[in-house]
Amino acid sequence: MKPIFSILIVTGGLLSACTNHAKEEALIKQQAIVAVRDSIKLDSFKKAEVQKKEDARIAAQVKVEKEAALKEQKRTLLLSERSEAANASSASSTPAKKKGWSSAAKGAVIGAGAGALGGVIIDKKKGRGAIIGGVVGAGTGYLIGRGQDRKSGRVQSKN
Repeated sequence: MKPIFSILIVTGGLLSACTNHAKEEALIKQQAIVAVRDSIKLDSFKKAEVQKKEDARIAAQVKVEKEAALKEQKRTLLLSERSEAANASSASSTPAKKKGWSSAAKGAVIGAGAGALGGVIIDKKKGRGAIIGGVVGAGTGYLIGRGQDRKSGRVQSKN
């Protein structure tokens, strides 16, 4: 019986040593393919990230160039407006007359109306109070308006 057991053990050992590792090799190949695919995906993600950074850099550069061009354009417009204003002011030495009511006239009318209304309210005799209030109000309004005209340059002072 010992020889039979020894033959069986030797044969079992030989058979187990000669087994086919095809399944293990297929699994290793499959893992290698998955690893290659993952590295390709990772590489494409890296490329996409680099492309995004490059696009952002180009967009920022274009924005800076547009802002610089806009500033230059504004500066050119301001300079041309200044030169045109200088040419226009030197060409016409006499200022154009202003049209419409002067501040003195407006003040006189407003003052007369307010004075007349105040005179009617204050004095019991309505006619006398309205006349006195209107005259005083018109004079005061005229003086205030004349001062505004002098400040605005519509009327030159006599000095």
